[in-house]
Amino acid sequence: MKNEQYVIEKISPEESWRIFRIMAEFVDGIEALSNLPPAVTIFGSARAKPGDKYYTLADKLGGELARQGLAVITGGGPGVMEAANKGAFEARGQSVGLNIELPFEQKLNPYTNVNLSFRYFFIRKVMFVKYAIGYVIFPGGFGTMDELFEALTLIQTDKIKPFPVVLFGSEYWSGLVDWVENTMLEGSMISPEDRSIFTVTDSIQAVVEIMQNTRP
Repeated sequence: MKNEQYVIEKISPEESWRIFRIMAEFVDGIEALSNLPPAVTIFGSARAKPGDKYYTLADKLGGELARQGLAVITGGGPGVMEAANKGAFEARGQSVGLNIELPFEQKLNPYTNVNLSFRYFFIRKVMFVKYAIGYVIFPGGFGTMDELFEALTLIQTDKIKPFPVVLFGSEYWSGLVDWVENTMLEGSMISPEDRSIFTVTDSIQAVVEIMQNTRP
Protein backbone atom coordinates (compact mmCIF):
# COMPACT_ATOMS: atom_id res chain seq x y z
CA MET A 1 0.00 0.00 0.00
CA LYS A 2 1.45 3.33 -1.01
CA ASN A 3 2.06 5.95 1.58
CA GLU A 4 -0.26 8.83 0.90
CA GLN A 5 0.99 12.32 1.46
CA TYR A 6 -1.36 15.01 2.57
CA VAL A 7 -0.51 18.62 1.93
CA ILE A 8 -1.94 21.06 4.44
CA GLU A 9 -2.19 24.46 2.90
CA LYS A 10 -1.36 27.37 5.11
CA ILE A 11 -4.20 29.72 5.90
CA SER A 12 -3.29 33.24 4.89
CA PRO A 13 -3.43 36.03 7.49
CA GLU A 14 -6.27 37.54 5.46
CA GLU A 15 -8.34 34.36 5.90
CA SER A 16 -7.59 34.20 9.62
CA TRP A 17 -8.78 37.76 10.20
CA ARG A 18 -11.94 37.05 8.21
CA ILE A 19 -12.91 34.51 10.88
CA PHE A 20 -12.66 37.20 13.56
CA ARG A 21 -14.69 39.64 11.45
CA ILE A 22 -17.42 37.03 11.13
CA MET A 23 -17.40 36.38 14.88
CA ALA A 24 -17.53 40.12 15.59
CA GLU A 25 -20.58 40.59 13.35
CA PHE A 26 -22.42 37.80 15.14
CA VAL A 27 -21.56 39.29 18.55
CA ASP A 28 -22.60 42.80 17.51
CA GLY A 29 -25.90 41.53 16.14
CA ILE A 30 -26.80 39.47 19.19
CA GLU A 31 -25.88 42.26 21.60
CA ALA A 32 -27.90 44.86 19.68
CA LEU A 33 -31.02 42.77 19.14
CA SER A 34 -31.32 40.44 22.14
CA ASN A 35 -33.52 42.86 24.11
CA LEU A 36 -36.00 43.61 21.33
CA PRO A 37 -39.70 43.02 21.92
CA PRO A 38 -41.31 40.42 19.63
CA ALA A 39 -40.43 41.51 16.10
CA VAL A 40 -41.76 41.13 12.56
CA THR A 41 -39.29 41.14 9.69
CA ILE A 42 -40.48 42.87 6.53
CA PHE A 43 -38.90 42.43 3.10
CA GLY A 44 -39.60 44.07 -0.24
CA SER A 45 -38.17 46.00 -3.14
CA ALA A 46 -35.53 48.65 -2.54
CA ARG A 47 -36.81 50.35 -5.71
CA ALA A 48 -40.29 51.30 -4.47
CA LYS A 49 -40.76 55.06 -4.25
CA PRO A 50 -42.75 57.21 -1.80
CA GLY A 51 -46.28 57.34 -3.11
CA ASP A 52 -46.10 53.91 -4.74
CA LYS A 53 -48.82 51.45 -3.74
CA TYR A 54 -46.61 49.06 -1.81
CA TYR A 55 -44.52 51.81 -0.23
CA THR A 56 -47.71 53.29 1.20
CA LEU A 57 -48.99 49.92 2.42
CA ALA A 58 -45.64 49.00 4.01
CA ASP A 59 -45.65 52.36 5.82
CA LYS A 60 -49.13 51.66 7.19
CA LEU A 61 -48.22 48.12 8.21
CA GLY A 62 -45.08 49.25 10.04
CA GLY A 63 -47.14 51.73 12.01
CA GLU A 64 -49.85 49.21 12.90
CA LEU A 65 -47.34 46.63 14.07
CA ALA A 66 -45.55 49.23 16.21
CA ARG A 67 -48.83 50.30 17.81
CA GLN A 68 -49.37 46.68 18.80
CA GLY A 69 -46.02 46.64 20.60
CA LEU A 70 -44.19 44.70 17.90
CA ALA A 71 -40.76 45.73 16.65
CA VAL A 72 -40.24 46.05 12.91
CA ILE A 73 -37.05 44.69 11.33
CA THR A 74 -36.04 45.44 7.74
CA GLY A 75 -32.91 45.37 5.64
CA GLY A 76 -32.50 49.05 6.47
CA GLY A 77 -32.42 50.26 2.89
CA PRO A 78 -34.74 52.34 0.71
CA GLY A 79 -38.07 51.39 -0.84
CA VAL A 80 -40.34 49.01 1.06
CA MET A 81 -37.72 48.71 3.79
CA GLU A 82 -37.70 52.46 4.33
CA ALA A 83 -41.50 52.59 4.30
CA ALA A 84 -41.89 49.88 6.96
CA ASN A 85 -39.23 51.51 9.14
CA LYS A 86 -40.88 54.90 8.65
CA GLY A 87 -44.26 53.62 9.81
CA ALA A 88 -42.78 52.02 12.92
CA PHE A 89 -40.53 54.98 13.67
CA GLU A 90 -43.32 57.55 13.40
CA ALA A 91 -45.53 55.37 15.61
CA ARG A 92 -42.71 55.52 18.19
CA GLY A 93 -42.03 51.81 17.99
CA GLN A 94 -38.80 49.88 17.70
CA SER A 95 -37.62 50.32 14.12
CA VAL A 96 -34.66 48.14 13.23
CA GLY A 97 -32.51 48.37 10.11
CA LEU A 98 -30.02 45.62 9.31
CA ASN A 99 -28.08 47.19 6.50
CA ILE A 100 -25.75 45.37 4.11
CA GLU A 101 -22.63 46.94 2.63
CA LEU A 102 -23.11 47.01 -1.15
CA PRO A 103 -21.36 48.95 -3.91
CA PHE A 104 -24.71 50.31 -5.14
CA GLU A 105 -28.39 50.76 -4.26
CA GLN A 106 -28.25 50.14 -0.53
CA LYS A 107 -27.77 52.78 2.12
CA LEU A 108 -29.33 53.05 5.56
CA ASN A 109 -32.64 54.87 5.60
CA PRO A 110 -33.21 57.59 8.26
CA TYR A 111 -36.13 55.89 10.03
CA THR A 112 -34.40 53.45 12.38
CA ASN A 113 -33.70 53.70 16.08
CA VAL A 114 -31.71 50.45 16.11
CA ASN A 115 -29.37 49.76 13.22
CA LEU A 116 -26.42 47.62 12.24
CA SER A 117 -24.31 47.33 9.13
CA PHE A 118 -23.22 43.91 7.91
CA ARG A 119 -20.46 42.85 5.59
CA TYR A 120 -21.74 39.29 5.22
CA PHE A 121 -25.17 38.37 3.88
CA PHE A 122 -25.35 35.08 5.78
CA ILE A 123 -24.89 36.73 9.20
CA ARG A 124 -27.55 39.30 8.37
CA LYS A 125 -29.91 36.47 7.39
CA VAL A 126 -29.39 34.79 10.75
CA MET A 127 -30.41 38.01 12.50
CA PHE A 128 -33.53 38.37 10.37
CA VAL A 129 -34.69 34.90 11.38
CA LYS A 130 -33.43 34.73 14.95
CA TYR A 131 -35.36 37.74 16.23
CA ALA A 132 -38.56 37.42 14.16
CA ILE A 133 -41.90 35.91 15.11
CA GLY A 134 -42.92 36.17 11.46
CA TYR A 135 -42.01 37.38 7.98
CA VAL A 136 -43.96 39.69 5.70
CA ILE A 137 -42.79 39.60 2.10
CA PHE A 138 -43.80 42.53 -0.10
CA PRO A 139 -43.21 42.52 -3.86
CA GLY A 140 -39.52 42.61 -4.64
CA GLY A 141 -36.68 41.27 -6.72
CA PHE A 142 -33.95 38.66 -6.35
CA GLY A 143 -33.00 39.67 -2.80
CA THR A 144 -36.61 39.45 -1.65
CA MET A 145 -36.99 36.02 -3.29
CA ASP A 146 -33.79 34.88 -1.63
CA GLU A 147 -35.12 35.76 1.83
CA LEU A 148 -38.51 34.20 1.07
CA PHE A 149 -37.17 30.85 -0.08
CA GLU A 150 -34.56 30.75 2.67
CA ALA A 151 -37.35 31.03 5.25
CA LEU A 152 -39.54 28.44 3.48
CA THR A 153 -36.62 26.01 3.32
CA LEU A 154 -35.68 26.45 6.99
CA ILE A 155 -39.29 25.85 8.05
CA GLN A 156 -39.79 22.93 5.66
CA THR A 157 -36.66 21.17 6.95
CA ASP A 158 -37.41 21.88 10.64
CA LYS A 159 -34.23 23.90 11.02
CA ILE A 160 -36.21 26.65 12.73
CA LYS A 161 -39.43 26.74 14.69
CA PRO A 162 -42.23 27.40 12.18
CA PHE A 163 -43.48 30.97 12.03
CA PRO A 164 -45.89 32.79 9.69
CA VAL A 165 -44.61 33.75 6.26
CA VAL A 166 -47.04 36.18 4.68
CA LEU A 167 -46.84 37.20 1.03
CA PHE A 168 -48.38 40.65 0.80
CA GLY A 169 -49.96 41.55 -2.55
CA SER A 170 -51.93 38.76 -4.18
CA GLU A 171 -51.68 40.24 -7.68
CA TYR A 172 -47.88 40.27 -7.56
CA TRP A 173 -47.54 36.82 -6.02
CA SER A 174 -50.22 35.02 -8.05
CA GLY A 175 -47.82 33.73 -10.69
CA LEU A 176 -45.42 32.33 -8.13
CA VAL A 177 -48.22 30.72 -6.12
CA ASP A 178 -49.62 29.16 -9.31
CA TRP A 179 -46.19 27.74 -10.14
CA VAL A 180 -45.74 26.35 -6.62
CA GLU A 181 -49.16 24.69 -6.68
CA ASN A 182 -49.37 23.53 -10.28
CA THR A 183 -45.74 22.81 -11.08
CA MET A 184 -43.83 22.08 -7.88
CA LEU A 185 -46.65 20.38 -6.00
CA GLU A 186 -48.14 18.60 -9.00
CA GLY A 187 -44.67 17.39 -9.91
CA SER A 188 -44.16 16.02 -6.38
CA MET A 189 -41.23 18.36 -5.82
CA ILE A 190 -42.78 19.47 -2.52
CA SER A 191 -45.28 17.83 -0.17
CA PRO A 192 -48.91 18.98 0.15
CA GLU A 193 -48.27 20.30 3.66
CA ASP A 194 -45.46 22.52 2.35
CA ARG A 195 -48.03 24.73 0.63
CA SER A 196 -49.38 25.71 4.04
CA ILE A 197 -46.06 27.25 5.09
CA PHE A 198 -47.00 30.59 3.55
CA THR A 199 -50.12 32.75 3.36
CA VAL A 200 -51.13 35.34 0.77
CA THR A 201 -53.08 38.47 1.70
CA ASP A 202 -53.84 42.05 0.72
CA SER A 203 -55.01 43.02 4.20
CA ILE A 204 -52.92 44.94 6.72
CA GLN A 205 -55.34 43.94 9.46
CA ALA A 206 -54.96 40.26 8.55
CA VAL A 207 -51.17 40.54 8.87
CA VAL A 208 -51.45 42.26 12.25
CA GLU A 209 -53.83 39.57 13.53
CA ILE A 210 -51.58 36.77 12.32
CA MET A 211 -48.58 38.27 14.09
CA GLN A 212 -50.56 39.03 17.24
CA ASN A 213 -51.66 35.40 17.39
CA THR A 214 -48.05 34.28 17.01
CA ARG A 215 -46.41 36.48 19.61
CA PRO A 216 -45.19 34.70 22.76
